[in-house]
Amino acid sequence: MNRPTATDDGGTQDGPRLPRRGQGQLESQVLTVLRSAGGPATAGWVQEHLDGDLAYTTVITILSRLYAKKAVTRTRQGRSYAWTPASDEAGLAALRMRRVLDGERDRGTVLARFVSALSPGDEARLRELLFRAGDGPDDGSDGSAAPEG
Repeated sequence: MNRPTATDDGGTQDGPRLPRRGQGQLESQVLTVLRSAGGPATAGWVQEHLDGDLAYTTVITILSRLYAKKAVTRTRQGRSYAWTPASDEAGLAALRMRRVLDGERDRGTVLARFVSALSPGDEARLRELLFRAGDGPDDGSDGSAAPEG
């Protein structure tokens, strides 16, 4: 088996070694490309529009991981799938935040620490959002007292 031989500068005889991407960076790049499609896109289309030369199997792996995280949806298209982002960037950030919270045993402490670390402007924004959410028709509150029981 022929493997590239390392050189003194950290590269290989075949060329310089490319820097490793950070955790989640490839997923982010794939989501950005997928959003730019304007509709469902195949893995081949995503591969063509990514910077760099990722293998098709790598793109499929990333899309499959995003699907498992509910960040993308897929529909059957022949023998393959067409992929669509499940949400916009804000929605995906909220999904990541929710996943972190879901993984913690003491949700109350995590939420308290999160809120205490907010800037005054973000804290005011959060209070306003919570106030509006409490006034909505879906909160189950009709202004009457709850039955005791």
